[in-house]
Amino acid sequence: MQDKAEAPKPDQARFGIAGLDDILAGGLERDRIYLLEGNPGTGKTTAAMSFLMDGAERGERCLYVTLSETEEELRATARSHEWSLKGIDIFELVPPESLLDEQQQQSLLYSSDLELGETTRMIFEAVEKTQPMRVVVDSLSEIRLLAQGSLRYRRQVLALKHYFAKRGVTVLLLDDLTTDINDKTVHSVAHGVIQLQELAPEYGAERRRVRVIKYRGRRFRGGYHDFTIKTGGLEVYPRIVASEHRTVFERTQATSGVSGLDDLLGGGVERGSSALILGPAGTGKSLFALLFAVAAVKRGEKAALFVFDEELGLLYDRMRGLGIDLEAMIEEGSLIVEQVDAAELSPGEFASRVRDCVGKKQIRTVIIDSLNGYQAAMPQEQFLVLHIHELLQYLNRQGASTFLTVAQHGLVGDMKAPVDVTYLADTVILLRYFEAAGHVRRAVSVIKKRAGGHEKTIREFDIGQTGLTMGEPLHGFQGVLRGVPNFVGQGSGLMGEASA
Repeated sequence: MQDKAEAPKPDQARFGIAGLDDILAGGLERDRIYLLEGNPGTGKTTAAMSFLMDGAERGERCLYVTLSETEEELRATARSHEWSLKGIDIFELVPPESLLDEQQQQSLLYSSDLELGETTRMIFEAVEKTQPMRVVVDSLSEIRLLAQGSLRYRRQVLALKHYFAKRGVTVLLLDDLTTDINDKTVHSVAHGVIQLQELAPEYGAERRRVRVIKYRGRRFRGGYHDFTIKTGGLEVYPRIVASEHRTVFERTQATSGVSGLDDLLGGGVERGSSALILGPAGTGKSLFALLFAVAAVKRGEKAALFVFDEELGLLYDRMRGLGIDLEAMIEEGSLIVEQVDAAELSPGEFASRVRDCVGKKQIRTVIIDSLNGYQAAMPQEQFLVLHIHELLQYLNRQGASTFLTVAQHGLVGDMKAPVDVTYLADTVILLRYFEAAGHVRRAVSVIKKRAGGHEKTIREFDIGQTGLTMGEPLHGFQGVLRGVPNFVGQGSGLMGEASA
């Protein structure tokens, strides 16, 4: 059971769901029986329909045996996804007792043995009639209730397994887990087990995830993978494993277009590295990051901006006031801007969006603004750090320059970040307020850079109508590391003042 999946094998029974087929290393091995389990509402029926529609598109006979839903309910579900079930036979298995007329119901009581045998016989008859290559049985809960015991239930599932094996049918059994959830009978019988889960956070939309619990003789992509149910079916977002993605690129420097900032960074930020811009609210973290995106566009490249915190209309107006027209860059296709709602978007879906930008749209400058909003999508900090680590490693190996902003709690004094990712970033840019000559000013310093040398000085900067203006290095500072820098140097040296 490995995280890294094998290369897809030919002639597999695919689900028709790209992300799920990727997790399964291409799909399901044919002529086997599989279990798809999950509580009601997790998407089992939708996934099963996708499985059968993929077979129908390949010219295979497909059969949906339903014990729990009516045929009309299934077709209504298909219509909601704008699907056509052409080529799929639906067999609505009516419980044996409902076939009796009112008089027989009053005089004849069916035993569970007879009901179970009749149900199985009707399934076999439907298979004999249609001769399918793919079958879905929905759901096992009805058969488990009729069996009234683990031993009889296991024997019944084994009987189904041997029956289908002799006929070369790929079978997907659905289990809604509404009976005894501790009964793992089918787990040991099935060739593979796929589990769908739905999580309800304290605030925001529900989150869904899928996990392959078992797949005999196959290396699959382990762990949990986020997915959503949208019009058109399931969208599964495989967990990123950075070690699987390596590309060859030239490790040049990406500049910001502001000479003082590039000097402070020792020439710029290297491609295939990440930069963390850290500071209290209002110091200009977003602007610093966007300067690199603007410079990339001027070089003829593309950039992507993912905004968690700020409303896009306000961001566009604010940047326009600084001489940066983001909307013009969006219209010409050189900049992609996405508003991310952390309460609605799962971390897996967000990572998939970033991955699509880099892999499919050849974007090499990525800005995530900010990690504070990103954290809201990941309630447990230790998993957030691991998630960011894999995402940054993937982006680095694709030759992308990644800029992340983090707002520290507080404005002055002992400030702390909500999550410490400084050790993950290759470059750390620190922004601070400081007091000098009766004014509150801003200062910037680079406190870490793995890829090369950088200035170890502190520079004052100002944000005005012309954008970002950098000052000369200032040497008369005290208290920078404790969070309250004070300028105590001789002479001025400050921006906007004459030299002594």
